[in-house]
Amino acid sequence: MQLDSFFKDLLVVELSSVLAGPAVGMFFAELGARVIKVENKKTKGDVTRSWKLPVEAADQALSAYYHSINWNKETYLMDLFAEADQKQVLDWISKADIVISNFKAGSDRKVGMDYESLKAINPSLIFASISAYGEDDPRPGFDAMIQAESGWIFMNGEKEGNPVKMPVALMDILTAHQLKEGILVALLHRAKTGEGSKVHASLFDTGVASLANQASNWLNLNVLPQRKGSQHPNIAPYGDIFYTKDNRAIILGTGTQKQFEALCDTLQLSELKEDQRFLRNADRLRHRPALNEYLAKAFSAIAYDDLKQLCEKNGVTIAPVNNMEEVFNIPNAKELILEETHEDGSVSKRVRTAVFKIGND
Repeated sequence: MQLDSFFKDLLVVELSSVLAGPAVGMFFAELGARVIKVENKKTKGDVTRSWKLPVEAADQALSAYYHSINWNKETYLMDLFAEADQKQVLDWISKADIVISNFKAGSDRKVGMDYESLKAINPSLIFASISAYGEDDPRPGFDAMIQAESGWIFMNGEKEGNPVKMPVALMDILTAHQLKEGILVALLHRAKTGEGSKVHASLFDTGVASLANQASNWLNLNVLPQRKGSQHPNIAPYGDIFYTKDNRAIILGTGTQKQFEALCDTLQLSELKEDQRFLRNADRLRHRPALNEYLAKAFSAIAYDDLKQLCEKNGVTIAPVNNMEEVFNIPNAKELILEETHEDGSVSKRVRTAVFKIGND
């Protein structure tokens, strides 16, 4: 099945900016919906238009950041306080299936774009909104703030180093996924009942909800997650990074006892399987530094290509630590690139946000 035809009859009006809301809009655009993006004329559009790297031309209208989540949308600069512009947007919304909004608390009511006002003109509308801390909380919140407040930054980084922010706006991306899920449930509800819905997701709730095992380690055991670099807190050696003879960084994904034993055999360290310090996962966690000394020495004696071949043969899970250039030299990654040609003839690129597949054969 072609994903770009699933929502071909759906109309989405995007009244949101920055990353989370527009990422939801792009998801529906990728699945074939008509997405109308309304940007604030007074502020010269979405603020991410100007979030440029030093290498980007100052006179270039759109930044690479903006391109990352704005693909195949109809974009209009509008002043929602101006009668003509407001009327036009309301006309679109009266026919729309979904509205995506991230107004500050109370700001939507000032321009007549709150759920109650829009529901009055379109009872079957699905109104999807994003906030930082909750619908009634007026505090603004950017991704870095939410990463800090929800515990992510505290536990991220090297053991002896500073706390570190994730290098992508992960709270925005995860909140976009939460909102998509809510919208899809609302669409299913509407298909059954004809009723519209109000859907909401906050960055903070999403950040906390995504803590997964780290939250459970605290809630069940009172174990406070600490910075461990990329090392897994519950499994060893998992997430540990080593360097090969040709200085290629690799990461281990040794999740089972069988995989650990295969790793030892592959590196000609079979004696470690009988070492009392490394017999079980719990032992390896306690003696991780000692184990990693053996592994580091063994990895440094073999070139990456040879190591990869041996690991694939023996069922050992390793992966290279790729930079962006290396990532997009991978055929699968190349297939995820979406291009768009703009009115000025320039071409922009970004990666798909909808990468699942659906079929019936």
